Amino acid sequence: MGELIKAPESGAGLTEPRQYLTFTIGGEMFAVETLSVKEIIEYGQVTCIPMMPASIRGVINLRGSVVPVIDLKARFGGRATEATRRTCIVIIELDDDDDHQVVGIVVDTVSEVLEIPPADIEAPPAFGARIRADFIRGMGKIEGRFVILLDVHAVLSTDELSLLSEMAQAVPSQHTPSPVA
Repeated sequence: MGELIKAPESGAGLTEPRQYLTFTIGGEMFAVETLSVKEIIEYGQVTCIPMMPASIRGVINLRGSVVPVIDLKARFGGRATEATRRTCIVIIELDDDDDHQVVGIVVDTVSEVLEIPPADIEAPPAFGARIRADFIRGMGKIEGRFVILLDVHAVLSTDELSLLSEMAQAVPSQHTPSPVA
């Protein structure tokens, strides 16, 4: 009696662990739910798109489909990821109402798939994280260390990325010649 009962998220039971794909970006461990992961591919030929924000690396051809590629390190405010032989692109599927989008995210290395019970997930920190608080779904505790659980819908918000692109295009070039009077 008097206990507060929380509704399960996305229809899953509160006691059931969820699986997360873990990966590193700039030495930090992050994770996304495996339900949103379509596949993991080797970093390869990415076609750059002019006048895009630094976080939009370009596009790839994935079996005949054009897939935008987001550099998470740049998206979180850091420098662009320097590709190494361990750099991967994680293909994420986003489903919002009638909108289905496939997006690739560049990560330094893919680690492993882990099951994290809800009891081992803490609320996101109010401050101190190097990335925006709305990008963090929670903090998973694994063997005495924390893994940042990302909210892929917030991180890969197509509306926000479109706005960033529009803002980048609206910034006048410093090399534009001034009109002659």
